[in-house]
Amino acid sequence: MPYYIYKIGPLNILEKQGQADSFKEAKAIANELRKGLDPASGHTVKMIFAENELAAEDTLSQPRELDPSLAGDDY
Repeated sequence: MPYYIYKIGPLNILEKQGQADSFKEAKAIANELRKGLDPASGHTVKMIFAENELAAEDTLSQPRELDPSLAGDDY
C-alpha cells in the first residue's frame, strides 16, 4: 500500500500533492511541502498510509474522536 500526501486547506479541502511507496520517501516529500507553507495560510500537509486514494481521502475527511484521557482535568 502506498503513502498519500495531501495539502489540507480551510474547510478541509484536500489537494493531493503526491504519493510514495516507502515511508522514508513520503516523509521527505511531506517535509519539503511543509517548508514551503505560509503559517498564516491555514494549510497543513499530512501523509496517510491507505489502500487507495479514495480510502485516504475518506480517512482524512472524518473528524477525529477526542481521547477522554487528553481532554483536560476531569477530577
